[in-house]
Amino acid sequence: MAEILGIGTTHYPGIYMLDKDAPLFLRRTLRDEKTPARVKDARNWPRAMQAEWGEDEGATATARHREQCVSALREIRRELDDFAPDFVLIWGDDQYENFNEDFVPPFCVYITDQMESRPFQVSSMVPPNNVWGEPQDTAFKHRGHGAGARYIANKLSDEGIDIAYAYRVRYRHGLAHAFINTLMYLDYDRRGFDYPVIPFHVNCYGGEMIRSRGGAAEQGMKVGEPDPPSPSPRACFDLGAAVARILRRSPWRVALVASSSWSHATLTRKNDYIYPDHDSDRARLNALKDGTFATWRDLDRASIEDAGQEEILNWVCLAGAMSETGQSPRIIDYVESWVLNSNKCFAVFPP
Repeated sequence: MAEILGIGTTHYPGIYMLDKDAPLFLRRTLRDEKTPARVKDARNWPRAMQAEWGEDEGATATARHREQCVSALREIRRELDDFAPDFVLIWGDDQYENFNEDFVPPFCVYITDQMESRPFQVSSMVPPNNVWGEPQDTAFKHRGHGAGARYIANKLSDEGIDIAYAYRVRYRHGLAHAFINTLMYLDYDRRGFDYPVIPFHVNCYGGEMIRSRGGAAEQGMKVGEPDPPSPSPRACFDLGAAVARILRRSPWRVALVASSSWSHATLTRKNDYIYPDHDSDRARLNALKDGTFATWRDLDRASIEDAGQEEILNWVCLAGAMSETGQSPRIIDYVESWVLNSNKCFAVFPP
């Protein structure tokens, strides 16, 4: 029986931004004319947020946040190298990158042999400067695993789960940021990343996908009827469980990676889009700690969207897989922030 390693991580862009740029999501919200005047005044923020913003607009908090995240990412890379997988499957979301008005699938597996990405050329959402000092036109090349991806798509169909597949990446910059950021972070120290990769798209943004340009649009631009919804937590959980079942019958050692932050300030309407839903994220964390993360299958879209946790669907896929295999998580770190847009969890599920 093949072995599976589970990994939960983040693709938060702020990890590769310069410290001075990382709070840009909060700054954008504070500049937005739709943001109420009362929340633009830091004196009205929760005390923990005021303390994090401090006298330097979050610079000290940003440095501490980066140190925590990078330390956790290095530990995950050590776990990955010790496991030595035949390929790495990443569940990640697409934010108006490969998928837009002409096609938005709930799930899509990429059957590719090679992928080339230039993430620092994407300037619409984040600055091109990065902590590694790499040129804006830097290209990252990653191998795919066509045989594994075809096996997964075919066997999922046998399980009664039919998904979309793609033989090429359409986005002009290569892989969507959920995937390429994850790969850059898993090679934060630039030692190389030669494991074949299978990107597995999850449409986390559902009803906001097109009208908000995958979350890139200003809050005031979100007008009109919502788009069709994202796949339900139950569908994501069951898909993850099916992937684990079929991979356990395969000849490969596989690392299953869920990549996303949890609650996003920029998605949390009830907090005027300035800070995440910490209570909901802590509830998800407690479910991981006490081994009840299978309850994520019963989450509903309304509560997920209320908490700004749309991207946690990537983790729900992983939860389904780990519930199928019976693997328990080891929490490497939980990095909470009030001013850096989102909370991050780093975990491994050893075989």
